[in-house]
Amino acid sequence: MKFGIFYEMQLPKPWSETSEYDIFQQSLEQVQLADELGYDYVWEVEHHFLEEYSHSSAPEVFLAAASQRTERIRLGHGIVLLPARYNHPARIAERIATLDLISNGRIDFGTGESSSDMELGGFGIEREDKKEMWEESLRCVVGMFRDEPWEFHGKYVDFPKRNVIPKPRQKPHPPLWVACTQRETIRMAARNGIGALTFDFVNPDEARSLVGDYYSLIRDECTPLGDAVNANLAVVASFMCLPDDEKADEIDYNMRFFRHALLHYYAPGENHQPGESDVWQEYVDSPHPFLQAMEVQGRGCIGTPEYLREKLRAYEEAGVDQVVFLAQAGQIKHEQIVDSLELFAREVMPEFKEREGQARERKRELLGQPVA
Repeated sequence: MKFGIFYEMQLPKPWSETSEYDIFQQSLEQVQLADELGYDYVWEVEHHFLEEYSHSSAPEVFLAAASQRTERIRLGHGIVLLPARYNHPARIAERIATLDLISNGRIDFGTGESSSDMELGGFGIEREDKKEMWEESLRCVVGMFRDEPWEFHGKYVDFPKRNVIPKPRQKPHPPLWVACTQRETIRMAARNGIGALTFDFVNPDEARSLVGDYYSLIRDECTPLGDAVNANLAVVASFMCLPDDEKADEIDYNMRFFRHALLHYYAPGENHQPGESDVWQEYVDSPHPFLQAMEVQGRGCIGTPEYLREKLRAYEEAGVDQVVFLAQAGQIKHEQIVDSLELFAREVMPEFKEREGQARERKRELLGQPVA
């Protein structure tokens, strides 16, 4: 099982003059450390206008900087917003290929649409069109990676014959992923041969069922949308590795802010006032009424090394390919994240690394491939 770290650049108020500078610099330090410690992935989101929840509007810039401070960790766009009104497919293909070249072939290309009215409305995207826009754009980007030249005339993208350069280092292209917040999207990912990034904090029992669905569909019903199948299912989990449980409640309180802020922007009927709303104070005063319903994972992966080993063994047994750790949330401090990454790498990670060969064999079995 692989381990990733996940960044929203979450920045609750009150802000200082250096708040945004500090969070980007500290996050780069954390990614460099994660690379040195043996973590497998870093995932960086793309969001726009979601104050306090996510200040990561240019993930390709952050990942480019990370690529020059690391050597082996894979760099995941988790995700690029694909509808063409967010990002034209040619610009996406150019950026991903460039990142792949400067990182020596370490880019994973996660994709999605967003369902926040703040983002959709800001770019003039109709909710009922976004799924079709995502698929059309992804087909364009894959074609631009491959063909010299590429031409496409669709419903949302009308692109004349051009050779989109440069081409990515990884052939036929970087691994494709899609953000999945619903079970049907996971099934769609499998049918299209795309990795599933599950951002809804599923627990190990639910993960077992999702893995079964995902791999059976890849095995039996897959028609790849790209030029290669990326059979992988990743699960996001709240994370903090602690020497004891003394700080667990404090960390969990900050993690609940992550969910509160998510609901602030994504729940039906929400009314954010740009430049005026104070999402952190709203959380302190009155947590979102839907928050309790989202606590499907309890404490997630927040606890002692012993607790984390037990929790992660359950994910491993369920067949999850990667657990993506969300540590940068609420008002959690840089020093706490650094200490947590180091403690986990020292006390927990080694046993899972030792079993990577067994995990590969289980995966071949799930895909119906003979095991050597």
